Amino acid sequence: MILKSSKIDLTIEQLNVKSFIYFLAELQNLLEYIGEQLVEINETVSIAENVTAGFLQFSFSQIKDASKFFKGGVTVYTPGDDVSLFGVDPEKVLFCNSVSPEVAEEMALSVGKKFKSDWSIAVTGYACPVEESRHKLYAFFSISYHGKIILSEKLDLHSRTIPVKAQLYYSEFILGCFKLELDKVRADQKIV
Repeated sequence: MILKSSKIDLTIEQLNVKSFIYFLAELQNLLEYIGEQLVEINETVSIAENVTAGFLQFSFSQIKDASKFFKGGVTVYTPGDDVSLFGVDPEKVLFCNSVSPEVAEEMALSVGKKFKSDWSIAVTGYACPVEESRHKLYAFFSISYHGKIILSEKLDLHSRTIPVKAQLYYSEFILGCFKLELDKVRADQKIV
């Protein structure tokens, strides 16, 4: 399929490449902002993830001076590891296949403790439709600050979203939410 305009003829593939390049540029700007803010307030972050398969950790590692604020993270893909690594209640894991708001919250709190970070982010979900998800795509994520959950949400995607795009969408949305939470803390610090 070719889209025609008076100036440019673009194929769908070219549009996909252009939108991906735009996505990467926006992501880079977001990551730079997050890094600058964390350095400025001298705070740290750690990550626990499964559905994003390490992309959040990779993203933080790409930020300038990452070693000043990124403490590290853990990627788990099997429900049993949620229990052993994060202390998630085994009944919760079996009941929901490790995908629930409670599991995301426990993962966030646990990784924050393990890495002794000011902030922690956790995400669990599905990047492709499977029987356990009723063939839907969704994820739960939580952000904690100083050992308290300050944001916990569910993300829903169209079931035809390809897995890598689902992982990227989840990651970008979570990073955007993290930026907003950082801004709130910064605003509160300026008021005090």
